[in-house]
Amino acid sequence: MGKHFFKLTFFLSIICIAPSIISCGNNRGKNRDHLVFRYNEHSNISSLDPAFARNPQNIWPTNQLYNGLVQLDDSLQIQPDIAHRWEIVDSTNTYRFFLRKDIYFHKNNVFGKDSTRTVTAHDFTYSFQRLGDPQVASPGSWVLQNVERFYAENDSVFTLQLKQPFPAFLGLLSMRYCSVVPKEAVEFYGNTFRRNPVGTGPFQFKMWEENVKLVLRKNPLYFEIDEQGVPLPYLEAVAITFLPDKQSEFLQFAQGKLDFISGLDNSYKDEILTTTGQLQPKYADRAKLLTSPYLNTEYLGFYMGSEKEEIQNLNLRRAINYGFDRKKMVAYLRNGMGIPAEQGFIPKGLPGFGNLEGFSYQPEKAKQLVEAYISETGDSTPEIAIGTNSQYLDICEYIQRELEKIGISVSVDVMPPSTLRQMKSSGELEMFRASWVADYPDAENYLSLFYSPNFTPNGPNYMHYKNELFDSLYHKSLSINAIEDRKILYQKMDSLIISEAPVVPLYYDMAIRFVNKKVSGLGINPQNFLFLKRAQKQR
Repeated sequence: MGKHFFKLTFFLSIICIAPSIISCGNNRGKNRDHLVFRYNEHSNISSLDPAFARNPQNIWPTNQLYNGLVQLDDSLQIQPDIAHRWEIVDSTNTYRFFLRKDIYFHKNNVFGKDSTRTVTAHDFTYSFQRLGDPQVASPGSWVLQNVERFYAENDSVFTLQLKQPFPAFLGLLSMRYCSVVPKEAVEFYGNTFRRNPVGTGPFQFKMWEENVKLVLRKNPLYFEIDEQGVPLPYLEAVAITFLPDKQSEFLQFAQGKLDFISGLDNSYKDEILTTTGQLQPKYADRAKLLTSPYLNTEYLGFYMGSEKEEIQNLNLRRAINYGFDRKKMVAYLRNGMGIPAEQGFIPKGLPGFGNLEGFSYQPEKAKQLVEAYISETGDSTPEIAIGTNSQYLDICEYIQRELEKIGISVSVDVMPPSTLRQMKSSGELEMFRASWVADYPDAENYLSLFYSPNFTPNGPNYMHYKNELFDSLYHKSLSINAIEDRKILYQKMDSLIISEAPVVPLYYDMAIRFVNKKVSGLGINPQNFLFLKRAQKQR
């Protein structure tokens, strides 16, 4: 009881993140608050090691701590990072990166007392070897599955050679998995490197009391500058709390104790947003709303390996797709924060999206398809069950009500997220709610869900969908570098998905940020990654 009371008391107060930045209870602390960015991570953080940055809660803080060869801007264009330029030799699938010579690791005693050293190409060799090391067991080791070899030509040139063409490879290298880490720190800290991170990023590690608070401090050696030549970052510190309840997180934001919150939770969506997706008037003077297409497709998947007649029948799968109003669903259940998925599986924001006639709301057509199913099979009472977690229960219940109007009986099975993931992967659910958030900004990442060699558990094809024409188009797209030519193939593959309906696309998500009006330079991007090096706060 006492421990929980202490944590609650802590969270409901302004925290003292470091004596030199904030002094609790005095004017000096208040005067320095504009130098500290505060956010809450309700899902907790398991590791600050970039080799384990597999989800947003780990990616967000590691984005502040590390750099890689390349980075993405808010428009998902590839930009230099530690590599100031690169060249690609298509004939041999070789990538050569030319590194800056002014990049320093964060000061740490592993380099000598309060010392540091420059980053070299040999550090990338070590970092990539570590990423692929089975003993490390990084969930990001798949990034290297198409890499034949990599090596440092000298201190400033790092080379990778692929086994076969993969046009999306540069974007993949922007992932946090591909960050550079120093061998000295990894070997010194061993298994505790996860909570003793040493990187090159705009902020460096200060302290972490797990489940309570995490503090990062400005890196005075950071190499990036703004357009006026001012060194980044502008802030002195980042303070992260761990309130597990989203409603309490929202209350902290409403009270000005957090600088931003991300996403739209049912517990507060009507409190802060109108039904048309605008800020409620009472928040307009203290908050601003940032939105962007989010590289996330929400969908229902059919397990095509099921022997159930309803799942195997194309007419019924199409009837389900035509049988509910996606526009109404997004308007009323998401307060307009989403894009109805009526143009295929590839989300808005990627080449390959659009120019396709997907599934719109056509109830009469849906009823005709149900009648065709009954005529074909003799089954006059088609039934399906949808597996979901509680977060999406309202959407599944809406679909349930709509499909019953066209003659399909639907049951909704609610289960914990971990159970849903496991049963989805093992083919135990005939139909399931799922989402796919892009690992890297290329439509190939979405189409890989339908490539037959990627059947789970070997890959992300949870539907166990197989189509020889699709597989051949997918394989062909991997050898085409020109995005306009790849886009044509992507759209052909997406049209096959629409035609055979192994999924029910629901909506393309929106990245949503509610930001304190004192904050500028935060930005938003289609991957909803948090970058704080350009963020500023007014006094």
